[in-house]
Amino acid sequence: MSTGAVGRAYPRLEGREKVTGTARYAVEYPVDGITYGWAVPSAVVRGRITRVDTSEALASPGVLAVLHHGNAPRLAPGPEPELWLLQEPTVHYRGQYVAVVVATSLEAAREGARLVRIDYDAASHSTVLTDDHPGLYQPDHVNPSYPTDTAEGDFDAGYAAAPVRVDVTYRTPAYHNNPMEPHATTAQWHDGRLLVHDSNQGASSVRATLAELFEVSPESVRVVAEHVGGGFGSKGYAKAAVVLTALAARHVDRPVKLALTRQQIFGPIGYRTPTIQRVRLASDADGRLTAICHDAISQTSTIREFAEQTAVYTRSMYAAPHRRTTHRLVRLDVPTPFWMRAPGECPGAYALESAMDELAIAVGIDPVELRIRNDTEVDPDQGRPFTSRNLVTCLREGAQRFGWADRDPTPRARRDGRWLVGTGVAGSSYPARARPSSARATARPDGSFLVQINATDIGTGARTAIWQVAADALGVPPERVEIHIGDSILPTAPVAGGSMGTASWSWAVIRAAQALREKLRDGGPPTGEVTAEADTADEVGGQPALPRYAYGAHFVEVRVDADTGEVRLNRMLGVFAAGRVVNPTTARSQLIGGMTMGLSMALHEEGLLDERYGDWVNHDLATYHITGCADVESIEAYWLDERDDELNPAGVKGIGEIGIVGAAAAVANAVHHATGVRIRELPIRLDKLIGVSDLA
Repeated sequence: MSTGAVGRAYPRLEGREKVTGTARYAVEYPVDGITYGWAVPSAVVRGRITRVDTSEALASPGVLAVLHHGNAPRLAPGPEPELWLLQEPTVHYRGQYVAVVVATSLEAAREGARLVRIDYDAASHSTVLTDDHPGLYQPDHVNPSYPTDTAEGDFDAGYAAAPVRVDVTYRTPAYHNNPMEPHATTAQWHDGRLLVHDSNQGASSVRATLAELFEVSPESVRVVAEHVGGGFGSKGYAKAAVVLTALAARHVDRPVKLALTRQQIFGPIGYRTPTIQRVRLASDADGRLTAICHDAISQTSTIREFAEQTAVYTRSMYAAPHRRTTHRLVRLDVPTPFWMRAPGECPGAYALESAMDELAIAVGIDPVELRIRNDTEVDPDQGRPFTSRNLVTCLREGAQRFGWADRDPTPRARRDGRWLVGTGVAGSSYPARARPSSARATARPDGSFLVQINATDIGTGARTAIWQVAADALGVPPERVEIHIGDSILPTAPVAGGSMGTASWSWAVIRAAQALREKLRDGGPPTGEVTAEADTADEVGGQPALPRYAYGAHFVEVRVDADTGEVRLNRMLGVFAAGRVVNPTTARSQLIGGMTMGLSMALHEEGLLDERYGDWVNHDLATYHITGCADVESIEAYWLDERDDELNPAGVKGIGEIGIVGAAAAVANAVHHATGVRIRELPIRLDKLIGVSDLA
């Protein structure tokens, strides 16, 4: 029987620990005999290491060892070639970790790294993404396993015959994840067993990777990630820091702590690929789409292929009889791109939702109405009905809350002194997925319960959400439930990513709780502990392949200085349909965080790569600008009371990413409405708008 914990705004279980500084992160655990590691990046873009001189470094006080390809412990070649670190002299990109210094203090390790001398035989390189690059190719599939291209109907004929057409190209730069806590690890070996405290989004997968690389059994590896200071996708799998630290600890036979610097996480741990996106839309005179084409170009590295699924968003968002999507890649001498909040959907939605705004202007109808007219109950890609699709409700409720009905559609129609004022809208969607997971529930003689699952709370409030779900599933007040997460010795669980963490974990927790209650049904209070476990692999795998999505609508008001081109956000409002909300406080935090990140994408963030040297030139938070609180004057997030019986036992959809999808487009559309100037290359900065008062 439910106790009603789900749906209540409980404070975070770990909140007191975090605000008092007692919550321990990856490199904050006290360890006897600790040493410190410092990574050494390559100084060339492409080539081979010809000589490593460690004499000065080893002579420096406190330095214990310098690991490089000539002396590092051997790793087994695995499925992730980026993690085959310090094993060969080949350099694939600028900033690749080619050595690590271990010392008795952090300062000594840093100084030792400065003294390492490395000679290279440099080769020519290519680091710039262009739409006519000779290396463009068609990958076999795009992430995670979507078809590269899709086609239905005859796009070319449908487009040519339409009375209204839009053909536009949008560009997005590289974006860097920049979690507050950098990639960091404490590693120690004891009798062939490896213990790591690591900042990651999934300890189960990190354990499996380390076991494979170091050729030990998974049972010999323990990965602890009790508290994690953000990830945004960059910590979704094992990364360089944990491998370097484990290598160093094995080499010196002492515990090692290693935390990458802010500068060092720009590139080697992943980033969102730049994109070049051509979107062509055609409609009848009333704005009903007849043809859609989305062609996306992005980059990958020469080490491994990462194919961002940029155009996949377009496949299911709006209906048209003639549709085509394509993806093309270029292999460049750059770090491999990686997951970043709403990979694919985020840049893809920016292009499609911006193009929809341009189509609305071409047709002469309201952009909210255009989206409503092109809504569909059947997934255009799969041909099956959506399990739930409340996009139109989100648009209508958002318009009502925002005051959209009072909008004058004419660009440059509103002015407040020197400020031009405009409003914009965009739709949003993100898949609602779940992965197999395991959980354990234990009843104790004192009437309390212990629930264990190797989930990861990366700052989202997942620990608290699981606790609430567990309490309701057990039918007891949440105060009687204790939650253990973030340790690979616990039942295996998938990563915190892809907006499927809570959906996956709660499924297993509910099944474990149900199994425990069945065990306890016929007896009295247990005289000892009673435990039940559950694994959802068969149940999740047996789900019908139906189109399951969360939806949303963004509304934005901006002001633009007519003389300088400065853009400021007046207000931002989002309405979302994301299934059952477990905790309103943490849900609102996630939605607002995603919306703010979308604003940052639109106005501020841009990874700048110097093509001569292959290095990120703005590799710190002083020069890589991120939206702060002062940039957000008013931001509101609301959600519908949505029920979807085809999701999971908890009825939840992920909300970690839906907030960012479409947000940048809403900002860009608002800037156009304010100024009459359409910026199709992000970010929208004053250099692209300066002097807008001179425009007619």
